[in-house]
Amino acid sequence: MPKSLTQKILESHLVEGRLIQGEEISIRIDQTLLQDATGTIAMLEFETLGIERVKAELAVQYVDHNILQTDNKNADDHMFLRTACAKYGVYFSPPGNGICHQVHMERFGVPGKIVLGADSHTPGAAGVSMLGIGAGGLDVALAMAGMPYSLPCPKVLGVRLTGHLPDWVSAKDVILEMLRRYDVKGCVGKVVEYYGPGVKALSATDRETIGNMGTELGATSTVFPSDENTLAYLKAQGREEAWQALQGDEGATYDEHGEMDLSSLEPLIACPSSPGNVVPVREVAGRKVHQVIIGSSVNSSFRDLMVVANIIKGRRRFPGTDLHINPGSKQVLQNVMHHGGLMSLLSAGARIHESGCLGCIGMGQAPGSGQISLRTFPRNFPGRSGTKDDQVYLCSPETGGAAALKGVITDPRDLAQEMTYPKVHDPEEYLIDRMSVFYPSADPGRAEVIRGPNIRPLPNMEPLPATLEGNIVIKVGDNVSTDTIMPAGSTVLPLRSNIEAISTYVFYQIDPEFHRQSKKAEKAVVIGGENYGQGSSREHAALGPRYLGVRVKITKSFARIHKANLCNFGILPLVFKDPSDYDRLTKGQKVVFPDIRRRVENRDGDIPVEVGGQKIMTVLDVSERQRKHLLAGGALNFVKEQLRRS
Repeated sequence: MPKSLTQKILESHLVEGRLIQGEEISIRIDQTLLQDATGTIAMLEFETLGIERVKAELAVQYVDHNILQTDNKNADDHMFLRTACAKYGVYFSPPGNGICHQVHMERFGVPGKIVLGADSHTPGAAGVSMLGIGAGGLDVALAMAGMPYSLPCPKVLGVRLTGHLPDWVSAKDVILEMLRRYDVKGCVGKVVEYYGPGVKALSATDRETIGNMGTELGATSTVFPSDENTLAYLKAQGREEAWQALQGDEGATYDEHGEMDLSSLEPLIACPSSPGNVVPVREVAGRKVHQVIIGSSVNSSFRDLMVVANIIKGRRRFPGTDLHINPGSKQVLQNVMHHGGLMSLLSAGARIHESGCLGCIGMGQAPGSGQISLRTFPRNFPGRSGTKDDQVYLCSPETGGAAALKGVITDPRDLAQEMTYPKVHDPEEYLIDRMSVFYPSADPGRAEVIRGPNIRPLPNMEPLPATLEGNIVIKVGDNVSTDTIMPAGSTVLPLRSNIEAISTYVFYQIDPEFHRQSKKAEKAVVIGGENYGQGSSREHAALGPRYLGVRVKITKSFARIHKANLCNFGILPLVFKDPSDYDRLTKGQKVVFPDIRRRVENRDGDIPVEVGGQKIMTVLDVSERQRKHLLAGGALNFVKEQLRRS
């Protein structure tokens, strides 16, 4: 039977289970990716396993989130990461070298491999035809130890592409069109596989943009064929030996099917405050723009920056409209400079920043009160920019460049009246930076791990008790993101290795007293709506609540990565059997889960909950492996015991 590319990759990496949609499978992981917002905890978790050397084929630690050194914390943690990487066999990309997805694609991406990353945008690896999967840091730490990664076998959504992108329309508009069709949860539990004649019209970096933001669809991953465009990119990076041709079989069937004629697309924009709130640019044209930011984990490649440089060449940004440029890597900036783009940007009044995530995770670049900010970022969740009640729009580099020139939201096709569309092709040969990544020590036994005062041991986690009693400490609505559960930004992220300190910010945007109320309740319960925990893979959104005493979350549905993180840290992820029961629960109510340990041990699916003298039914839909982790109080407890016994 003809097979999809997704099926081929999963089949070649299958360790346990069957490729039947919904059944849990375990797959071999070739490469692991950590970034510093998640990597510090993940490295501490790896250390507790007592393994001397990373067993994955390749492991890389990037520093791209916490690059502002306002005090000792980030610098100390960077030193910890660098020295731990040397000791345990992990490549280290230092602050300023670039964003993990861009650098990984440049230096390490290999078609057909699977990379597991402690960053939700790891599916950007689709740019070089890898299957990239985002996960919590603990799952990545276990993969570094050579253990397989387990997940529900995904459906495959096959999207057949035809045609070519018109002038002033780019890859960002492709993924925005997907978000317009499927919204932020329409691809939960799916891999999006693009195929068809239109694929040839998309470069490797175009595909990275589409794969990266596929995460905003709720998708497990995204994959593209490995073809002549993939070869051209790897050859330009001096790595053509890594290439192999890969594609789905002719006549392959998909669980779901979609089609997109690239020729029919127009410039699109995601309005505040969701990546799924997509409309044509022309519908919101004319609104005053105060800030434009080009670059982040998407749209920070050579092509994207050069398009903006050429749009604005010989002109100035509109007075009162700031233009920020965030290169994806130091190598990207070097190549933009080599081709004359940097002078165009500087002459136009652009602010050139260090390579890093920066404003995408609220690390600087916050807009002013009531100001509109156009960004090529992947997310615009409420307050993520660092400004409360922000007005952040997501757009293509073309739309951002047009707004920087005109000072208002502008359909970039309007620029055709005054200039020719600046079509940009990737160089046949990049200026290559091979020196900025630190290799692990050849003699790990002599490597010393240096720990600053911000590096704290992981908290102990008790096993699941026989019966659980708690109080509802907060009730939230639909599409609550991990940014809402555990904010990012320059105040919070430096505390990532100090769970006691960072836990005081759990749900801080909604209820600054949440941490005190949770500790007072001793055993706390959180109530949520649909798609609870969407967004970032940060496991602090599970680890922080667990430290505060949260043992159960009851929602209408969970986002994939957050649900896995809850199981990893011993928090029961229960779903209302009757969604209308959500309306019966309120903050402050006492909740009892009778015989909960026995029910989990007995593989019960239905879990009764006693509240206010009434009983409601919830569902515990987890794998046998996750049940063991929940009983042990967390995956780390379980794995450490297994290693001790062996």
